[in-house]
Amino acid sequence: MILTKVLKIFVSLMCICSFFNTYAQSLASTSGLKTEYLNHPIGLDNPYPRFTWKMVDTRNGARQTSFRIMVSTDSVGLTLGKAIQWNTRWLQTNFALKTYGGKALKAFTKYYWRLDITDQFHAKSLKYKISSFEMGMMNIKNWQSSWISDHENLNIKPAPYFRKTFETIKKIKYARAYIAAGGLYELSINGEKIGNHRLDPMYTRFDRRTLYITYDVTKQLTAGKNAIGVLLGNGWYNHQSTAVWNFEKAPWRNRPTFCLDLKITYQDGSSETITSGKDWKTDLSPIIFNSIYTAEHYDARLEQEGWNTVKFDDTKWKNVIYRAAPSNHIVAQAMHPIRNVEEIPAKSLKKFNDTTYVFDLGRNISGVSKIKLNGSAGTIVRLKHVERLYPDGRADLSNIDVHYRPTDDKDPFQTDILILSGKGEQSFMPRFNYKGFQYVEVTSNQPLILKKQDLVGYFMHSDVPVTGNIKASDPLINKIYAATNSSYLSNLFGYPTDCPQREKNGWTGDAAIAIETGLYGFDGITIYEKWLADHRDEQQPNGILPSIIPTGGWGYEWGNGPDWTSTIAIIPWNIYLFYGDKKLLADCYDNIRKYVNHIDENYPTGLTTWGLGDWVPVKSKSPVELTSTCYYYADAVILAKAAKLLGKMDDYKKYSELATKIRNAFNAKYLNKVTGIYSTGTQTELSVPLFWGIVPDENRKKVAANLAKRVEADHFHLDVGLLGTKAILNALSENGYGNIAYKIASQKTFPSWGWWIVNGATTLYENWPIDAKSDISMNHIMFGEIGAWFYKAPGGIKPDENQPGFKHILLNPKVVEGLTYFEASHDGPYGQIKSAWKKTTAGIQYNITIPANSSATLVLPVIKNQVIQLNGKINKRVKINLSAGNHIVVVNDNS
Repeated sequence: MILTKVLKIFVSLMCICSFFNTYAQSLASTSGLKTEYLNHPIGLDNPYPRFTWKMVDTRNGARQTSFRIMVSTDSVGLTLGKAIQWNTRWLQTNFALKTYGGKALKAFTKYYWRLDITDQFHAKSLKYKISSFEMGMMNIKNWQSSWISDHENLNIKPAPYFRKTFETIKKIKYARAYIAAGGLYELSINGEKIGNHRLDPMYTRFDRRTLYITYDVTKQLTAGKNAIGVLLGNGWYNHQSTAVWNFEKAPWRNRPTFCLDLKITYQDGSSETITSGKDWKTDLSPIIFNSIYTAEHYDARLEQEGWNTVKFDDTKWKNVIYRAAPSNHIVAQAMHPIRNVEEIPAKSLKKFNDTTYVFDLGRNISGVSKIKLNGSAGTIVRLKHVERLYPDGRADLSNIDVHYRPTDDKDPFQTDILILSGKGEQSFMPRFNYKGFQYVEVTSNQPLILKKQDLVGYFMHSDVPVTGNIKASDPLINKIYAATNSSYLSNLFGYPTDCPQREKNGWTGDAAIAIETGLYGFDGITIYEKWLADHRDEQQPNGILPSIIPTGGWGYEWGNGPDWTSTIAIIPWNIYLFYGDKKLLADCYDNIRKYVNHIDENYPTGLTTWGLGDWVPVKSKSPVELTSTCYYYADAVILAKAAKLLGKMDDYKKYSELATKIRNAFNAKYLNKVTGIYSTGTQTELSVPLFWGIVPDENRKKVAANLAKRVEADHFHLDVGLLGTKAILNALSENGYGNIAYKIASQKTFPSWGWWIVNGATTLYENWPIDAKSDISMNHIMFGEIGAWFYKAPGGIKPDENQPGFKHILLNPKVVEGLTYFEASHDGPYGQIKSAWKKTTAGIQYNITIPANSSATLVLPVIKNQVIQLNGKINKRVKINLSAGNHIVVVNDNS
């Protein structure tokens, strides 16, 4: 009898377990399978690609307990569990990042990978996912083509056309085009432009690293005769405009060139490669001048209709010439490309007369305009792109052309020139240029009839996926955030820049300031990995880096130093924090060490005066030695941490000791331990040491209190430059002064971000006074740390360096006076994190979302007589551990 009851209970328990296991299997799945942080990429060179994914499971506490990856060239075999190339077997880990470790991958080969996971009950998900990636050249020896050009004269202005016809007889299975260029290009097959990228390939140190791009052109090829067309532009390779940075003196400069392999695989298993070589023909195009820096000129009378099609007669075209490759290092461009991301219609049109019009897009952007118009042959139309207007409503270039040094009047700044063909309506959009602008002034030497809808703008930038958002009860905060993102994207063109008009330079300091803003808001790892490769290309043997990267030589003697070029350490470290991926740290480790060693050798006391200092301050100036030494300390700390992560324990000890030496020397000189004041006690002098963690623990509270007093004395307004802007909001909010930080962030009077917004800004400016006589670009990212601060302080979302990549999330939202609700969301490597709060009549309600396979620690402020409820249950702790899922935390004032 007893035995029968026991058996019944056992059977019931087994049924319950079976039910829960089945339930688990039906819910746990995966999404976002990526290779090298890209969706189904083709043309990879990395022989050890990285796989990433996200667990999808809405149950509270959902987590992955193991995974298995199988790789094969046979997708059907993978569905049956057969892995020809690699099988990790079941790995007992909750990480969602794995580097390939199977048989050697082969060039030009497509691979499929299958992912299976188990959940917190160790139950395997019923639904597996299969993704793919395809290898590219992998080795320079695999190229079959020759580098060709049309001429050796780098001063020729018109852009060259190239074409070749060929015939296919067999049935095509698939085809890939591999193209590398010195300069820029547009590729077409049978008259159709291939892809929607703009300004390929990305800017590099061309004589040390050249990028190539892979395209799937299967659908563009036809049975029988085909035609390939290539149009080349100058880009940064052949800079014909002159400015203070000596672009035109770059050591690699030459007439644009390219090489192309078109690899065709047929249904019968055979293949052939169509290559660039002496059998190509060339002629000059209607693009009579192009400059990445200034503008593009186009003579529509010189158009050759159908130049890139089979039936075109090229008997009058010239033969091409051979050229040497720009470098011996030709590698895949594995990153999010530049695109025309958004079309922006003109908001208004003002007509001055029949030959003068001004279009207003209503917002400041990076990109190009596209105009459609009709006029008589030979009519010259000028499109001047500007950020602001003179009082009379005409275009004003004076704030952005100050560093331009033209040698004549043939290359006006940011002014496209179009000569009409007279053959009816035509449209024009530059192919090899971009600008920063809001207004387009159109002038002509003959009367034109233009309507508002005749011109649109295209917001161009690296097309990085959006990963974050904030919403606040104060509309000003939302506008500041939108302006920050617009400036960030306006300055992302395969490398981070300072501004999209006056310079287009990869200023290191600006990028160091904006790195967290970028990574909270966008999936930018592919851009930064490319840019840090540019750093490695540019670093001198003694460790010195230039202030702008890439560079044709300018920047090694001015503007560099740890306050700017610490990008070599700061950016890899932030990539590690945000993605949990050590690869960039490992790739840059020797470069960071070389850089830190250079400073140590030249400044053995631990204090360094090398740097620009707190650039463009409101009024107070801080010692360069103070700010640069803080950055030097940060470099040494990052280097020590990286050494430990990479198992280099001797280096960990050495650079930990160096960091201690720097910290002690800094505080001995600048900190008054009695008063808790650094130097003269300006906002920058107090906030920068706090932000970078160089303040002794026992003095931190007093220094923070002095900073709060200093801000109050400055009427809760900023008195900082670039370096202080990175630090001040964080230094306040991280040390108990969140309300004061928010007062600064939400100001509407000078100097503040809000001051720009109430005066019509849609992007961030370069200077606090809107009427500054210099340094007044109206689309600069260097004051963009506020975007990251919204996530870190009111949102309270931070990565945990002990479990990076938001595997574990640190949540410490600051509920501030002046807001009734706030919400921050970030889509990290494990999924979307959401931190929202709103004030109620009884207290505060927090709504928290932790993605599957992650966890978080929520820290709440200590308030007397408060009652805390977690998901409807009383909780007596202010430090709460949260598992994956949705959580409601209510804090009521019970006094």
